[in-house]
Amino acid sequence: MAPEAAPEPPHVVDECRGVLFVYSDGSVVRRAQPGFSTPVRDDGSVEWKDATYDAARGLGLRLYRPRRDHLAAGARLPVFFYYHGGGFCIGSRAWPNCQNYCLRLAADLGALVVAPDYRLAPEHRLPAALDDGAAALLWVASAADPWVAESADLARVFVSGDSAGGTIAHHLAVRFGSAAVRGYVQLMPFFGGTERTRSEAECPDDAFLNRDLNDRYWRLSLPEGATADHPVANPFGAGAPPLEAVDFAPTLVVVGGRDILHDRAVDYAARLRAMGKPVEVRDFEGQQHGFFTIDPWSDASAQLMRVIKRFVDSDGRFD
Repeated sequence: MAPEAAPEPPHVVDECRGVLFVYSDGSVVRRAQPGFSTPVRDDGSVEWKDATYDAARGLGLRLYRPRRDHLAAGARLPVFFYYHGGGFCIGSRAWPNCQNYCLRLAADLGALVVAPDYRLAPEHRLPAALDDGAAALLWVASAADPWVAESADLARVFVSGDSAGGTIAHHLAVRFGSAAVRGYVQLMPFFGGTERTRSEAECPDDAFLNRDLNDRYWRLSLPEGATADHPVANPFGAGAPPLEAVDFAPTLVVVGGRDILHDRAVDYAARLRAMGKPVEVRDFEGQQHGFFTIDPWSDASAQLMRVIKRFVDSDGRFD
């Protein structure tokens, strides 16, 4: 009798940017650091620290603020949330691209910047990340941390996020409206749908975020068996909450002309404006997905920072 063949060892069936590896037996391996090397540019003008907002789940966030000797005595700072991107599958507050962007946000906005981590897929499929985003917002509102208690103006809270973080910002707007948040900044929000938009259909394969990776993120992050028309991904999909009744705070939607997500975000903003919601688009011609975290010191990133600063300084009014 021939000996039984040895079982085939598990092999990689999905991979995301050299960080996330999903194996054929369902196991998941993550690397703590991103697959790129970026130096952190910290000139000391901003101080930062980590805090835990959900001990049971081991979830933390990073707080940034201008050094106290750079501020007037007793100054209260607007609070600016930044939820990182990564297709709900990768990313971290501790990654250098996130660190660099948040350092610049705190310095240029003169704000207390809050950068939360959230549970990632496929181990924790959506809506886990949305629930974590809400938990971080409520934790800051409780002023449990000394930095928040002594520095934050909790009447001036702004919520932003890029890519998947922008999607979190949308869902927080639906959940909280304008009661607790002065304004939202959705940076190239990661929305989906089964019908391709033009920018999706024409996206080149060598784009930073291309169709294959875009679809892979949704496949790994949505509930098992769901399509990209699931209401978590598609704000106008079947089963999505009606947005007409939502009390949206002023919302900036930032898009890039070369981004696969361009058309879907522009359509999102247009539909909300047609409902009478205070939503404006800022279109950065020629820019790719995530240009502001890829190089926070580029000319386009500086322009974006000026747009965000005007929005925050005016308490959510548009130019």
